[in-house]
Amino acid sequence: MTPRLKNFINGQWIEPSTGRYGESRNPARNSEIIVEFPLSGREDVDRAVAAAREAYPKWRSLPAPRRGEILFRAAELLRARKEALGQLVTREMGKVLPEGKGDVQEAIDFAYYMAGEGRRLVSEVVPSESPDKDAKSIRVPHGVFALITPWNFPVAIPVWKVFAALICGNTAVLKPSSDSPLCAARLVEILAAAGLPPGVLNLVTGSGPEVGEPLALHPQVDGISFTGSSAVGEALERQAAALHRPIAVEMGGKNAILIMPDADFKLALEGVLWGGFGTAGQRCTAASRVIVHREIHDRFVDELVAAARKMRLGDGLEAQTDVGPVINEGALKKILDYIRIGQEEGAQLRTGGVRKSDGPLADGWFIEPAVFTGVTPQMRIAQEEIFGPVVAVLACDSFEEGVRMVNGTRYGLSSAIFTRDVNLTARAEKELETGLVYINASTIGAEIQLPFGGYKHSGSGHPECGGRMGAIDFYTRIKTVYRDYSGKLQRAQIDV
Repeated sequence: MTPRLKNFINGQWIEPSTGRYGESRNPARNSEIIVEFPLSGREDVDRAVAAAREAYPKWRSLPAPRRGEILFRAAELLRARKEALGQLVTREMGKVLPEGKGDVQEAIDFAYYMAGEGRRLVSEVVPSESPDKDAKSIRVPHGVFALITPWNFPVAIPVWKVFAALICGNTAVLKPSSDSPLCAARLVEILAAAGLPPGVLNLVTGSGPEVGEPLALHPQVDGISFTGSSAVGEALERQAAALHRPIAVEMGGKNAILIMPDADFKLALEGVLWGGFGTAGQRCTAASRVIVHREIHDRFVDELVAAARKMRLGDGLEAQTDVGPVINEGALKKILDYIRIGQEEGAQLRTGGVRKSDGPLADGWFIEPAVFTGVTPQMRIAQEEIFGPVVAVLACDSFEEGVRMVNGTRYGLSSAIFTRDVNLTARAEKELETGLVYINASTIGAEIQLPFGGYKHSGSGHPECGGRMGAIDFYTRIKTVYRDYSGKLQRAQIDV
């Protein structure tokens, strides 16, 4: 019998008001239903937000070190359950098992990091210009957060948002992707087992229109954090602006690797394969463009095509698999449409780009890793996010032209350069217009102790992760406090 989830509201697992359920399926074997999950409605959102609102005063009053202790216990439980959770990630969204376990490890790392913030949450004390007077700023929480997360990192990204929001004293309602609801439910179970009080974190599953939008725009919600498509994120930004509500959005990317003639050739090739085809290209930081200096372009393309042809498609739980499935049929169709568009635009499809549906792959959503050459910067496959195992190779004649190509899209999330020239690396980190820059590494693989976020249409400028300069700055407000113990009225800028 297929297991069935419930919503988690005010510390209880409860049926949805709608009585309706959807199915989360294994993208490697579409006939396998992982779990049934609530297709919730506005009434469920109202109940979850009310629970978070009721829990907020007591949670924000709990000293931050005590909040950190609860999150530390949750981090310990995440670590103890890493293997099982990693396998669940692979079954529910398809990435290969080492990546599934890496997803959980990223969550573990961030959980410990945020638990430690309970004894930091750094603010500032500065000298006053007047005698016998204190001047300081302090951090205070916003209130109730709507947290909306994607399917491609179904444990790590919810942890990014949930743990940061909670350590700062906020309460939250989590709306995970309908393609990975069980991973989110397991995370909520861990936090409940760690001793999180009822109502502090609530889980409501369902569609974006029926749950995500009503949650984000709910009158009792104080802030929004969203990771997902650019179209949805930008629509939420506009609506949140009308409500004067803080919002952080992490959206798309059209990330590029720039390869110079003096690059470590083997290292650059490995970086492209990992960045372009890791997670089947389904990362916002995936290397979907590769800009190669013309001096080495033809040789690099030949070796990239040969290496891509050797990559093995299959179930991510099988040790020999290099590339797993894409998430669902809709994604498969979108990617195949872009393959057709690239060919119609005049680019050469050198390998891959076809659905594999024979033998053990017949029941899954598998696409052979695709490499396009003869791509020009104006082509749609060089400008639009495909979110699949498709790499577009462009040629450049100089570092300057390569940088212009990297910067020449509406996105600005991640970029990379491979070169042995230290002076070029210094210029690259200054001139590449992306929130993440990698030197002699691929465009994927951020670490949790630094901010994660993009420029332009990739994000709102409120980065995830990191410490004070990342999530902590978003999930807190700054209050400035002046305390005058002189016993007389001192007028700033006047009594000098």
